[in-house]
Formats: sequence, C-alpha cells, structure tokens
Amino acid sequence: MKKLYLIAVAALAFSAMSSCDDMFEPAIENQRDITAMYNEPGFAQKLIGNAYIIVSHAFKTNPESDMATDDAVINDLSSNYSKMAVGGWKSDMNPVSLWDNCYNAIQYCNLLLDNCDQVKWAESDELLNQMFNDHFKGEAYALRGLFHFKLLQAHAGKVGGTLMGVPIHDKAEDINFVNQTRASFKECYDFIMKDFDEALKLLPYKFRTVVDENDVDGVLDKYLSNGKVTNVSFYNRAYGVHHNGKIDGKVVEALKAQLILLAASPAFAEGNTGATWQAAAEATAQVLDKSKQKWTLDAKGFDWFENIGSYKATEEHSEVFWHNGSVEDNNSLESDNYPPSLYGNGRINPTQNLVDAFPMANGFPITDSRSNYDPKEPYANRDPRLKAYIICNGDNYNGDIITRSDGNNLDALNKENKKSTRTGYYLRKLMNPNINLNPTSKTTGSHLVARIRYTELQLNFAEAANEAVGPKGIIDGHSAYDVIKAIRERAGITDVTYLDECAASTEAFRELIHNERRLELCFENKRFWDLRRWNTDLAKINETAKGVNITENADKSLNFNFIDVETRDYKNYQYYGPIPYSEIIKYSELQQNEGW
Repeated sequence: MKKLYLIAVAALAFSAMSSCDDMFEPAIENQRDITAMYNEPGFAQKLIGNAYIIVSHAFKTNPESDMATDDAVINDLSSNYSKMAVGGWKSDMNPVSLWDNCYNAIQYCNLLLDNCDQVKWAESDELLNQMFNDHFKGEAYALRGLFHFKLLQAHAGKVGGTLMGVPIHDKAEDINFVNQTRASFKECYDFIMKDFDEALKLLPYKFRTVVDENDVDGVLDKYLSNGKVTNVSFYNRAYGVHHNGKIDGKVVEALKAQLILLAASPAFAEGNTGATWQAAAEATAQVLDKSKQKWTLDAKGFDWFENIGSYKATEEHSEVFWHNGSVEDNNSLESDNYPPSLYGNGRINPTQNLVDAFPMANGFPITDSRSNYDPKEPYANRDPRLKAYIICNGDNYNGDIITRSDGNNLDALNKENKKSTRTGYYLRKLMNPNINLNPTSKTTGSHLVARIRYTELQLNFAEAANEAVGPKGIIDGHSAYDVIKAIRERAGITDVTYLDECAASTEAFRELIHNERRLELCFENKRFWDLRRWNTDLAKINETAKGVNITENADKSLNFNFIDVETRDYKNYQYYGPIPYSEIIKYSELQQNEGW
C-alpha cells in the first residue's frame, strides 16, 4: 500500500520559494494543496491521466508473463521471468506483481472522487459543468474498479483456508493512513461491482459525436429533454468521439462479465460471490449483443496486428474491443523480438509445447493418427495460426529466410551473441512485419494495443456456456459449440469431425476450449492467469519448456530433435500470487497468502 502523500509531478505541479532565511529556520512550504484543482480543471484531469498511464502497466504491450508459462522462454537468463519460472518466484521477487501500480492508480481515482464535485469544470455553463463532472467521476469509478479487479487477480489467495481478497481503498490516503486488513474475496467482488455500476450511471455506452438533437442513440437519459439531446455542442465536448480509447460503458460491461468469469472459475469459486458460469455466459452475451461486431468475427481478426492499415483510433475496430486510444508508431517490439539476422534481439522464444498445441489443418491434434501429421515435415498442413504467430524453420519473414537451428547463421540455436533462439522458434505475433531495423535504413511502424479483443469475449462466453449448459446448450441464442466452430473456421479449419467428437461431453469440449484460448490469445499475457484460475494440474503448469534442434542429413533431409530447454518449478501454493514482502513487514494487519 504505497502511500502517495504527494501527487506525482506529472499530475500536480509543485512550486517552492526559498530565501536566505531558509538557512536559519524552516520556511513555510508553498506546495499547492489538493484543493487547487477546484479552480483548475486541467489540474484535476491530470489525476485521471496518471491513472490511465498505469492502465498501460495492467494491460502490458509485451508478452512478458507468457515467458513464465509453457508457451515461451526468454533468451535473457537474467530476466526475472526466467528466474520466476525455474523456482525463483518469491514475495520479494514477483515480476507479475501489480500491487504498487494499482494502488497508486487507485489513489489518483480517490483523490478525484473525493474532490470532483468542487471542481469548476466549466464556469460558463452549469449544464456543461455537470457533463464534465459526470464524465470524469464515471471514469474514476470505472478505473478504481478495474484496478481493484487486477489486484484481486494477482494477489487474492488463501489465509487459514479462507479465500481472501486485498485491502479495499475507497477514499484517498493521507498522513493518517490506517494499518488496514485484507477484505474477503466476496467483499472485494461486491465493491468492484458497485464501482462498475456507479460508473455505468455516469458514462455513455460509447464515446461518439452526435449529429443533431435527434441523434439520441446511447446518450445518457439525464441529458435528454423531450426525447432530444439537450445541448449537442456541450454533449460532444464532454462525451464526443475524441475520448475514444478511454474507459466507457461498453468496456465497463465487459469488465463486469470478466469479473464474473474469474469468480466462477475453479480457483476462485469458493469465494462465495454468487457468481456462476451461467451468469458469466449471460453477461458476456449481453456485451456481444450490444457491440458493433455482435457475434460476427472479423475474417482477419486472428492476425489483426498485421492488418492495421489506415485504421484511425477514433474508429471502432472490427477485432479490438478496447485499445489504448492511439495507433502507436514505434519499433520496440520488433527490436526486442526480431531474429538477429533482422537486427533484433530475439528475446521471446515460443516453445515446442505451444507449436505442438496447434492442430493440423483438418482439425485433429497432431497426436491423433487421423491428423496425417508428418514428423519429417512438422510444419506442413498445420493450423494457419501457427505460421501467423510463430516463425518456424525456413519461414520467409520480412524478406529473410529464417534458417535451421544448427546452422552457422545468426539465427541458429543458442549462438554466442545471446540474441538467438533457445527453442528453435521466434515470435511473430504482435509485430509489424513491415518494419526494418537495419541501422542504415531503420523504420518504425503502426501498432495497436489490444486490451480486450472480440475473440477473447467469444472465448469467455464459450468457456462459461460449456460449463453451464454443455457444448451445445443455448444461452442467448448461442452455444459454446457455435463459437468454437466459428473461431476454428475463421482460422481455416473447416472439417468439424474432431469438433463434433469433443462436443460429446463437457469435459472433452472444455479441453478444446482451453486449447483454442491458448492459441488465439497466446502472447497476450492471458495464459499465466488462465492456468491458475482453472486450477490446472501442477504437473501441467510445470511442464518442461521444450524446443527443437534441426540438423541436416547428407541428402538435405532434416532431422527434428526435440530438446529440453527450461525446467519449470512452481509450488502447489502458487496458484495465487503473494502479497509483497515489503508490505507484510510494514503492516502488521496485512496477512500473507498461504505458502509465501
């Protein structure tokens, strides 16, 4: 619980006066009090701006946590994610901790909520002032709920056999901060839901520019008069499309559905929240029903990161439900992860484990004799998503052939430059293939940060619906079977034989859904948390990360020799993350999760 007695300089600009008198007696500090925001709306807005900066930490752009799962390793052995995966995860060494960042953001939200009604957002007009006040207060409630949600995911755990949550911060901290106990998981769940519901009273379903007074779709009722928009100009200033990317009503509804899904999952179901699989499916279905895409999948949605094109951040994206509000122009992902022959550092290396999880083009897993999998040509006739997400031996990427692992080229396995792959594979997903890192002609390119994708929402529905009513049971006119069939067909898997076999039981379909989620959302920082909320068998979580060493015979044929790359070592208490050690030693009322 990091206390912010002074707000970050980015939010509040301090000024100080000094004189020779300061040498002899303490001078009165001339730091502006928090009440300075009352006459400076820009001052107050920066509180929310700081909270949004921290949203980017909660929804990471780099696939960091995947390196601590069976999906990837990192070629930098000094990385905390590598240390974590091999047994070094401790309460004082926790790279997936969200504690300080989230509580800092909550402090910003609480400062705004505690003072929002006193801010003169628009002195010239009472109506416009109220609109801005509602807007920023709604964002603060929504973000406070979001950060408590993220804390719950990362730090909830058992104390004395009881599932506990985290301390709830419902007002701004000051110098009189109290040594606070943890709330129960249910108390946290209820608090977050209440914040989300408060936000929905104040935020529109989506930010958009209304055309005229008759264009009332999604306009808050309180800003309608006789069925018309009370003041079009004011409404567009407070809720117009230029706010797109910030948290709005549709995002809040999606977060509510995700919270229900978390609480219904095996690792958290004993939290006594009342959340059920049925409720999770229904809430997610409602989000999809109201969305732009509804239940339609973008035909190129599985590789949206290569299809940004001329997309403008003020538009609604056909695959990305919520993004960061901008199309970023940079090359940091490529610099980190391009193969060294393309001047990259090859950091994130997909595992053989993940490669093997992609089925054949006919839908059968490679372990099934009907798949027609050929171990001598292991990348032939596979699910197209394999090559969309992972650079395999012989692939042409950015005009370069990424060659076999035992070669003398820069991209070969475990080269001394420490930039080559440890697994025989390189990352392709999320990167812009048009970027050139050659120092003589270096370029940048467009990137879109996907915080929530439509495909993720559909997978959420499929998981919850399958658990609630089985593979083909209907909720809101849809079934888990329909969703998974559509996702696989979009990827190019049109044969439903294996799909139909799995649909014979909830258990078999559960495994299929989990695998589809693994494939579609790989490298999006989902799997680490999914494996834990599912209470996945510890032997699976500790599955050795594998790779491939490819050698060439005299006749130019290739041998694919599978190798162990990194042994995982998680303990049975590590389904739940720890409370930071630094907090435990500071606050006597703060109890640690069992095992840590």
